[in-house]
Amino acid sequence: MIFVENESVELKEIVTDEIKKEILAFANSEGGTIYVGIRDDGLVLGLEDPEESVLQVNNMVRDAIKPDLSMFVRCETREIENARVLVINVQQGTNRPYYLAKKGLRPEGVYVRQGSSSVPATDSAIRKMIKDTDGDSFESMRSLDQDLTFEQTKQEFDKRNIYFGEVQKKTLGLLSYDNVYTNLGLVLSDQCAHTIKVAVFEGIDQSNFKDRREFTGSLLQQLNDVYEFVDIHNPIQSRFEGLQRIDSRAYSVEAIRETLLNSLVHRDYSFKASTLLSIYSDRLEMVSLGGLPAGITLDDIFLGISVCRNPKLANVFYRLGLIEAYGTGIQKIFNAYKVSNVKPAIEVTNNAFKVVLPNIFMKTKPDVVPENDKTFTDFLLDYLKENDSIKRVEIETLLGVSRSTASRLIRKLLAERILAQEGQGKNTRYKLSS
Repeated sequence: MIFVENESVELKEIVTDEIKKEILAFANSEGGTIYVGIRDDGLVLGLEDPEESVLQVNNMVRDAIKPDLSMFVRCETREIENARVLVINVQQGTNRPYYLAKKGLRPEGVYVRQGSSSVPATDSAIRKMIKDTDGDSFESMRSLDQDLTFEQTKQEFDKRNIYFGEVQKKTLGLLSYDNVYTNLGLVLSDQCAHTIKVAVFEGIDQSNFKDRREFTGSLLQQLNDVYEFVDIHNPIQSRFEGLQRIDSRAYSVEAIRETLLNSLVHRDYSFKASTLLSIYSDRLEMVSLGGLPAGITLDDIFLGISVCRNPKLANVFYRLGLIEAYGTGIQKIFNAYKVSNVKPAIEVTNNAFKVVLPNIFMKTKPDVVPENDKTFTDFLLDYLKENDSIKRVEIETLLGVSRSTASRLIRKLLAERILAQEGQGKNTRYKLSS
């Protein structure tokens, strides 16, 4: 019999640590056979103690390779050319990709067969194997990162007196029943790769930043941190009814809460980009990745129909009391503006979902002819009582007037010393005169 290395045959003189990679490569590919006791050139040398070699290989398969591959590996000794040789038959596994336990689901831990060699798999090859084995549900797929911790998530469970251990991780879907972390586990772990970027702008466009942050950590930690940040930038306006002081916020607390929850539960985590939250003087916008699920329209959403992209993540939020029922979030957002003269808006593209919450302190712009300067002046002054300054282009947008009308109004108010000018050129801004 002539022995030659190829896609399905590997030759080894003795059992070494490298055999693990060969076993992995065959299990992740089309299967194959490893002959131990035969030199690379096909010369049969044999083994002094093949039974010990069998024990070594079985220990490797059991202890060094994840998930469990033992049922797809069979070791036996054969008499070949008057020498005792170890034959390791490896079948293609059904739970690919298999990987070295110490390396994890990374290229340096996952091997595939390429010709007569065993080589590290690419990231795309690893993802394809996961998809082929686990299906299309992103949150149920095995995480490429297996070195996960859950301190932040455990704190959230502890606050509600809900036990959070290995059994609960498996029940909720963070951990598979063969002890492999899923993508759901990844997004709820301290190592979550997805972030929320928050920016606060002066005025109604992105010309000038006032503040910006990027929030990391478990999704539950991000939810808390972003909510606290937005709360700081949510102005309070007070009024009195008799002796009683009544405070109101620029953005409904309920609307902010539901917008945040909606963006986390329904976003598409197969995209790497961050969720974006922008706060302007007249509105708050939140953009999350992932358009509407196939077959669902925006009209369906307004009717209360909900097809959850991440049902297991939604279930975790439900267990924690963060959401009450599926499909009610959008309705709660609009209900929060029921008595306001401004209303939320939703915009959807193929790959993104945006919720716009208007500042309830902003009055609806006056529907008057441009010559009625008094109406425009009153409206502009009301705006500047709540905001530090404004640009000419922002006045055009705010009042719905032309550039010439806005410029004429500005000149008039500057002459009357009602407005004061700051800056020069494109950085010119106007504020109430002291």
